[in-house]
Amino acid sequence: MLSPATPTPLLLRWQGLLAGSPPGSVTQHLPLISGLVLCALLAGLPLVTRAGLSLLIAACSLLWVLWALRTTPGQIGPINLALLTVLAVALLATGFSPVPVAAAKGLMKLTSYLGVYALLRQLLASSPLWWDRLVAALLAGQLLTSVIGIRQLYADSSQLARWSDNNSVAEGTVRIYSTLDNPNLLGGYLLPILPLAVVAVLRWRTLPRRLFALISLVLGIVALVLTYSRGAWMGMVASLGLLGLLLAMRQTRHWPPFWRRTLPLLLLVGTAVALVVLVTQVEPLRVRVMSLVAGREDSSNNFRINVWTSVLAMISDRPWLGIGPGNTAFNLIYPLYQQPKFNALSAYSIPLELLVEAGVPGLLAGVALLFTAVRTGLHQGQGQGMLNLPSLAAVAAFAGLAVQGVTDTIFFRPEVQLVALFSLATIAAAAADDPRVKGASSFVRAPEASEPA
Repeated sequence: MLSPATPTPLLLRWQGLLAGSPPGSVTQHLPLISGLVLCALLAGLPLVTRAGLSLLIAACSLLWVLWALRTTPGQIGPINLALLTVLAVALLATGFSPVPVAAAKGLMKLTSYLGVYALLRQLLASSPLWWDRLVAALLAGQLLTSVIGIRQLYADSSQLARWSDNNSVAEGTVRIYSTLDNPNLLGGYLLPILPLAVVAVLRWRTLPRRLFALISLVLGIVALVLTYSRGAWMGMVASLGLLGLLLAMRQTRHWPPFWRRTLPLLLLVGTAVALVVLVTQVEPLRVRVMSLVAGREDSSNNFRINVWTSVLAMISDRPWLGIGPGNTAFNLIYPLYQQPKFNALSAYSIPLELLVEAGVPGLLAGVALLFTAVRTGLHQGQGQGMLNLPSLAAVAAFAGLAVQGVTDTIFFRPEVQLVALFSLATIAAAAADDPRVKGASSFVRAPEASEPA
């Protein structure tokens, strides 16, 4: 928090302008209203129409502005500084874009998502108990989506057949997509939720709540496997594997040095052996994994390679500030570079997408944000506060999304990006409540939490 001698950052001086005004009926219940709107948003991510999601996202942004006007500002912490850097680079890229109107739409979308992040962080910092309620809402939507997807295996398979590529080495594989109409998107949506479900199982105390979290976790894993999304598979292995390792290190941090070093190694070896057995003994897994090394012989690989070639040409022509943020700008510029019959909606790689949208500064800003979030999350994971264990789940979620993001850009869809921002807000709120982290408070000062840490 700011001391009396610490000046308010210029960027935040608009906050707290209404702090002295008498509270109204709405502002008195801002935490409750914000929590309910955020629960509706997280639960409805895979179920609500895009118009409905847009309304909920706009409501979150307006609620945060109202909350900020009534709350004195704090300092800009490292995570928020990294986010503001990303936003500043996107603003520059929009200004220098060859299609500025289309890029402005992408900038507005990015800004609206950051409004959701700001409200999440403020709510979690002021009342950490809301993490459990928000995760419960997220798991409810994920559970229903997983059940719908799994049921598709027992319904008319004609619709699923459109995701079976006759030119792939995995020809005939049936892939579920549930309510999201895309197996890769379903896998990307489920991916960051799984580590949160693991921590919910460990964190929640009553048997019904633990069973709910456990059922959501198991069915989420089953549904993700049935998407046959190779990126989501690799991301799940990285995410859950890293989470298991971090939890083991946290649990054994007071053990003798020999066992602290040996147990993580044994876990890694055991996981590797289990994966080798699964891949060699389960034919659908083996066929799908083998398609990774098939090169251009696999149609999916060949498609991505051709798109990446075109995207690299786009980056070469505009390496410093790119074409501007958003898929609208991409859709206008990419046809000028695409190879015949290889139209695409994105770069199919997060690093390439950052480069094509905002150039080298955009990629550096994205890497800096990821590094700051992971470093802060690992630091918070060693503490004993209410959000310290969830911080480890957030780090694991980022690891899974980063692995998947090497060959896909599903991350930029709201169903995935908003879950990632929830994880980011968890880490930022944990840091804001940690007296060991100096200057970690965010855009607005977090009131002292009444719940025990």
